[in-house]
Parts: sequence; C-alpha cells; structure tokens
Amino acid sequence: MTKANNFQRIRELNYLQKAVLASALIERMLPNYGLFSEATGFGDEALLRSALNVCWEKILLPKSKIDLEKQVEKIEPNVPELADFDMFGTYPAIDAATSLLSLMHGLMGQDEQEFISVSKISQATVARFIEYQMTVEGEVADNKAVREHPLMQYEIEVLGELIDFVENMGRITSENVKALKKQAVADGQTNIGLAL
Repeated sequence: MTKANNFQRIRELNYLQKAVLASALIERMLPNYGLFSEATGFGDEALLRSALNVCWEKILLPKSKIDLEKQVEKIEPNVPELADFDMFGTYPAIDAATSLLSLMHGLMGQDEQEFISVSKISQATVARFIEYQMTVEGEVADNKAVREHPLMQYEIEVLGELIDFVENMGRITSENVKALKKQAVADGQTNIGLAL
C-alpha cells in the first residue's frame, strides 16, 4: 500500500490536529517575515510572533476569551504590498502573514479549510523560491524540476514528519504542543532553507 500524499493525510486529521499542524508550519515561515522586515524596515515581526502565540493559546484553551478579531486587525496592516518592494523576500513575507491570517480565520470560523491552506501556502512559498533561484541561475524552472528540487523534497518530507507527529500526539496538551513547536524548527531553518 502506498503512503497517502500529505494533503490527503492532512484532510484526514481532526479539527485540532489540523490547527496545530498549521501553527507548526507557520513557526517555520515566520522568520522569513522577520528577515524581510529587517531588510526593509517594514512591518513588525514581534506583532506576528505575538499573534501566533495567541493562536497556540486559543488551540490549547478553546474556551478562553481571546479576541482573535483584534489580532487580525493588528496583522492586516503588516502584510507587505508586492508593488511597494522590489525584492524576492517580499513573497515569503506575504506568505507568512497570509498564513497567520488563515490560521486566525480558521480558528474564528472553525473552518478547517483555512488550516489546510496554510500547508499549501508553505509549499507554494518553497516552489516560488526554487523557481526564483533557478531563473537567476538561468535554468528552466518547470513543474518537474521544482518538484524534484532537493528543497521541495525536503519541504514534503518535513511536512510528512510533522503530520506523523500530529497523528501520534493523542490529546493536545501544552507538553505536546511544546514538543511539536520544537520539532517544527528542529532543523534550524525556515521552510525556504534560511537559517533561523
């Protein structure tokens, strides 16, 4: 029996499992935003960090009176506009902020599709980065080349490992969540291979 693909496996997770998986993926994406912010002076990584922490809290304590609406209002002005920046780093920064907004909307509306979107956005960030690198190096960045690129293979592998971890978590406790966060950044790099 072949192993189901990652997106199929994500669809089979329950609501909370999907939420923690999405949060773990954002842990890997958020530093891309920080690097962009450092380079351009735009946006506030600490604000996004804080909002992600609030999301983890909301997942662990679903009945808590956390106002995610307020968090969304804080994040939206911190999403960079592509037209304002002439650098590749704008894309991963937008993807990180957009993923965080998806997570918050998913938690507010109990909409699992939003959580699934995060894994798709993360993979799209990696694909765009590979295409960008290959183009710079004068190579043809077709679908096959992108799919077979070591960075994409690695992204798929990390996602698979995080899904395994979430599937085996049992009840979602603060201990489990700590371990999952650690696992997400264990390799010391963002989803596009930048050192944390």
